[in-house]
Amino acid sequence: MPRSRLAALCIVSLATSAALPLPAAAESPKVIADIAPVHGLVARVMEGVGTPDLLLEPGVSPHGVSLRPSQARALSEADLVIGVGMGLAPAVEEAAEALAPGAVKLELMEVPGTLHLGMREEALFGGAAHGHSHGDDHGHGEAEHAGDGHDDHGHGEAEHAGDGHDDKGHGETGHAGDGHDDHGHGEAEHAGDGHDDHGHGEAEHAGDGHDDHGHGHDHAGGVDPHGWLSPANAAVWAGAIAAELSAADPANAALYAANAEAAVAEIAAARAEAEALLAPVRGQGYVVFHDAYGYFEEAFGIPALGAVAASDATDPSAGRAQDLRDGLAEVGLVCAFIEPQFNGAIVPAILGDAVRVAILDPLGSDIAPGPGFYPELLRSMARAMSDCLSGA
Repeated sequence: MPRSRLAALCIVSLATSAALPLPAAAESPKVIADIAPVHGLVARVMEGVGTPDLLLEPGVSPHGVSLRPSQARALSEADLVIGVGMGLAPAVEEAAEALAPGAVKLELMEVPGTLHLGMREEALFGGAAHGHSHGDDHGHGEAEHAGDGHDDHGHGEAEHAGDGHDDKGHGETGHAGDGHDDHGHGEAEHAGDGHDDHGHGEAEHAGDGHDDHGHGHDHAGGVDPHGWLSPANAAVWAGAIAAELSAADPANAALYAANAEAAVAEIAAARAEAEALLAPVRGQGYVVFHDAYGYFEEAFGIPALGAVAASDATDPSAGRAQDLRDGLAEVGLVCAFIEPQFNGAIVPAILGDAVRVAILDPLGSDIAPGPGFYPELLRSMARAMSDCLSGA
């Protein structure tokens, strides 16, 4: 065949190939997460497939937030909206329903196996108040995973149905067969268990018919929505996130599952690091700015004595301030923790200049968003507490 004809055929062949449509590359689901700790978990599970969007910038409180047009547009374009739920960010939850009616919504506080704790509206709890839920130095009250070896003596434990435990009025924690010896008070039960819990530190699943003895907080059912500060919750949520992503994107299901498994291991390692930091200062007295840390307190057996503010939106009343002064006068208060999202200047005015004041940020404002966010959040909070309580 003459070279000129061969060249012509090659040109025709290349032109025909270029004209043929190429198979479309599979796109990962468009996912948006409400706050940075949730975004970190989602980013870890999606690593190697795609990157989720973060709705609220780091450091922005989800309580009472108003969405900008760009945030509303991002919500409307999402295939999957993942958030804490339970009234943590009502504006976000309402906007997701209105603007993304076709998107799948995953509210993590509703995921089976999630530990629920009740809100604490009193100024004083723990060792500074009689008989309140979180205030016993015996410990963790955390929902644990099988084989983690914890011996939990805490309050507000979450239990899994069918684990064969013997309640004896105390409420046990953990997955079936985890071998824990739980002596805490206050059960967290699954829906329909019919318990009437009059104990301390009820950790409950919404709608289970328990008597919470609530205090009128705006969060759904009196449940504390700051559940991401429980490492056990975060581990449960990683699996739930992987399941939702796999349903939306079956081609990458194996990678989502592997990432979730790796995330659980990383959370466990960070938890161990945090435990080592906090063990030497356990028992030191401290207060928080508002009741956002109950899950962290339960996980690490380091209960707060009280909270300066009744909620995110209100400054403490004169009566509340006096309750704090009176109740904390004899308990050895070492540190008061404030949050960068709120004005903490009122804390020394109430508690005096002798009390150390430090930032304890449940949203991790100084941590870069991404796959490593959540383990670093646990470590950074433990470091902040350790430094202040030890006087470092």
